[in-house]
Amino acid sequence: SAETKTLVCAGRTHGQIGVPTTYGLRFAIWASEVSRHIERLRQMRPRVVVGQLTGAVGTQAALGETGIAIQETMMEFLGIRPVDVSNQIIARDRYAEYFMFLANVATTLDKIGLELRLMQRSEIGELAEAFGKKQVGSSTMPHKRNPIKSEQVCGLARIVRSAVEPALQNNVLWDERDLTNSSPERVLFPEASVLTDHILKVMIGVMDGLEFNKKNIRKNLMMLRGVNLAESVMIELTKRGMSRQEAHEVMRTASMQALDEDRDLAEVLAGRPEVTAFVTREELDALLDPDAYIGTAVRQVERLIEKLAPLCR
Repeated sequence: SAETKTLVCAGRTHGQIGVPTTYGLRFAIWASEVSRHIERLRQMRPRVVVGQLTGAVGTQAALGETGIAIQETMMEFLGIRPVDVSNQIIARDRYAEYFMFLANVATTLDKIGLELRLMQRSEIGELAEAFGKKQVGSSTMPHKRNPIKSEQVCGLARIVRSAVEPALQNNVLWDERDLTNSSPERVLFPEASVLTDHILKVMIGVMDGLEFNKKNIRKNLMMLRGVNLAESVMIELTKRGMSRQEAHEVMRTASMQALDEDRDLAEVLAGRPEVTAFVTREELDALLDPDAYIGTAVRQVERLIEKLAPLCR
């Protein structure tokens, strides 16, 4: 939405608060990933959706000289492409690609679900799954609101990914075929397909009902009292003549001091002559404003929305 596109929040790397980002950019990264899955699905269809009528070992001997034409006519009737060559069965590298696609999709949903779960932690509390009026969070802790849908997605993604290894092994058969692929495929195809479809629907519902706690988003963004914006000041100092190495060291030691003494970084920097020789206190306050340090995040989101618009029609 237009609101989340510009909703500034704390960026995190290694689980630690870093420079600001926006929820719009986070969601755009997921949307871009989903669009690549749509592209992959379209690209793999002609490789995966094929048929064959080639006989016991692939020679079409029982069909005579017209075997190729018979196969083509049959596949035309079915609306799928014929294989170029095969033995008794279609080579399973095609189906392995399908299962790897499902695993890739499931992993994207797993990634989204994990981020939502992290952001719903009590001590972070920036996002939350929608919670029904009569929904029970815990049988023993009545106050709980658990991200159970995201947890379900993350859990079932493991099952979908587990299909990849047997799907690859199903391509390794004796000579013109054996039956070692048959029994696992009777489980893999319905289970992986149904579960991927299910977790897609669950995650769509989660995203549609996602709740934002703007108070906590802002609180976490400001938690380090400017220390997470040290990069902004460092870059400006180098622009104004301080060496890059010196600027880094000044900001490193000032940041450690601010954290140790529980003070605003701007206050610490304002007491350092090597910094005030380049920037004023008013300029420091502006450089440490998180809303002013999101770079091209909004423009990137807008460009992606424009690019993906045809997929939404």
